[in-house]
Amino acid sequence: MADEWILGIWDGHDAGAALLRGDQIIFAINEERLSRRKLDVGFPRLSIGACLDFTSLSPADIRTIAASTTDPAKTLTRMLPHLKEEYYLLRRRKIPPRRFDSIKKRFKYRFTELAPNLISRNLSRSWLNRRLREMGFRDFSLSLIDHHAAHAASAAFCSGFDECLVMTIDGVGDGLSGSIRECRDGQMRLIKALPAAVSLGIFFEHVTNLMNMRELEDEGKVMALANYAYPIADEENPLMAMIETRGLDLLSGYSSTDMFREMKKILWRYPSEQFAAMAQRVLEQNMLALVRTALMQTGQKKIALAGGVFSNIKMNMKIAELPEVERIYVFPHMGDGGLALGAAMAANHQRQGVSAYRLDDLCLGPAFPGLVMGGQGGATGDGAFSWSSDSPSLRVTKPADPVAEAARMMLAGEIILWFQGRMEIGPRALGGRSILARPDDRQIKDRLNLLLKKRVWYQPFCPSMLLEDAPALLYTEGQDIRDNRFMTMGFRVREDCLQIMEGVINVDGTCRPQFVGAENPRYRSLLLQLKKDLGFGVVLNTSFNIHGEPVVCKPDEAVDVLQRTGIRYLFMEDMLVENLLAKPL
Repeated sequence: MADEWILGIWDGHDAGAALLRGDQIIFAINEERLSRRKLDVGFPRLSIGACLDFTSLSPADIRTIAASTTDPAKTLTRMLPHLKEEYYLLRRRKIPPRRFDSIKKRFKYRFTELAPNLISRNLSRSWLNRRLREMGFRDFSLSLIDHHAAHAASAAFCSGFDECLVMTIDGVGDGLSGSIRECRDGQMRLIKALPAAVSLGIFFEHVTNLMNMRELEDEGKVMALANYAYPIADEENPLMAMIETRGLDLLSGYSSTDMFREMKKILWRYPSEQFAAMAQRVLEQNMLALVRTALMQTGQKKIALAGGVFSNIKMNMKIAELPEVERIYVFPHMGDGGLALGAAMAANHQRQGVSAYRLDDLCLGPAFPGLVMGGQGGATGDGAFSWSSDSPSLRVTKPADPVAEAARMMLAGEIILWFQGRMEIGPRALGGRSILARPDDRQIKDRLNLLLKKRVWYQPFCPSMLLEDAPALLYTEGQDIRDNRFMTMGFRVREDCLQIMEGVINVDGTCRPQFVGAENPRYRSLLLQLKKDLGFGVVLNTSFNIHGEPVVCKPDEAVDVLQRTGIRYLFMEDMLVENLLAKPL
């Protein structure tokens, strides 16, 4: 039992799979990185296959599989996958709106509020069993894990806290919009289940949708835009009437669909940035009230958080600043894309009592060691990876010191592509699949935004920095920054450091940093090289992808991005690939 493999799967929004053994996270990946469909929603066949390939396991070696969410809505989309696919295409603006979409939307919001029942659980179990058997799995036990229990397991068991308050808040899952638990000695006690009928996640989803952005994807843009509004008093904010917090209850006089209609009327009276700021304030005020009450009732001072709402790093920063909070941890893959890991952890706790994992590094995906040049691209017989380098537009060299060469280029104003080691899990690039540039040049930031990333002008880039340099660059007092090292928390930049951070801060002087320790030696070496000239080990870091596409996973995808953009240099393991046709960005 101690060496039992646990496979976690998730087949909804941002589908994926994860593999655990004992107290070790062996491998994790989301389907989008393999299918190349951003935030893929299908059954994660490719992710499951990648788990097996990485460990050289066969399906017969896996005896425990965990899956999350069995409510009627999720079960229906399993049985009728075209419903899920249609919503995916509409949400991602791949198909135009249709005549009855408004009716379908009302049905969706009401139907997703239903809790699991015996029929939905049995139908989901039967469907998942069939899909797994089609892949060759036999004699396995399938654990069905509650949606918010999976989120809670990921937060509590990776936090490193002996005891803590555990909160999960998202849109909706298994009839709930959130949960409040207390974790002591590896055991969790449910304190409060927050019904799906009143959801802070759905509230913010409405805001995103009303502003003609993609719900479940562009909520970060709403948060960024909110910084450009004039302050407005709470008593003058009409969105405050949408949701209120009393004790541990979220209350509203509106159904989900009524709330949407009322918010649409309010948006008509306000500029977009003001509407975003008012919504951000509603989210922060309700969440702070909920956290304070929960901490007071439990006597806890440490808090572990998961669920998509906790991707809001400005809200997280304000929670961290509460005097009642001694330490805070946000699970880095906080959204539904982290449910495969959470489900596996919950099942592992049930079967083997494992309640603590070290998550010092998020590079848990595939690696491509021993890259060789030539051929058509693909895996070679000796485990290396071949990719085609016969294009006359590419020049491939092996610098004597790739790290020093990359630092020299960035200091000279170049933007570089950085492909090293195992791929990261989660929504953030962390030095495995990154686009990098010096952090103190606003023009570089604008070039990246307008010509390559094609993001809205107000959305900032993020810094990676040496862990030991963070206190000199940021206001970190009162926090153990090792708890949130992977861009899960907002921090205020010190006034005397605003110039060196000019390309990686928001208009309000905050940033979303990654703190780099010893877990990624090559990335750390790069930051140390930059420190020699900049005075601090800090770099602009954004995800290695073209706008609207998933982050690159494989070497040939990295070369493809190089050739399709104006970027000239790609550092791929020990090789430097130069695009000779590149024009200055």
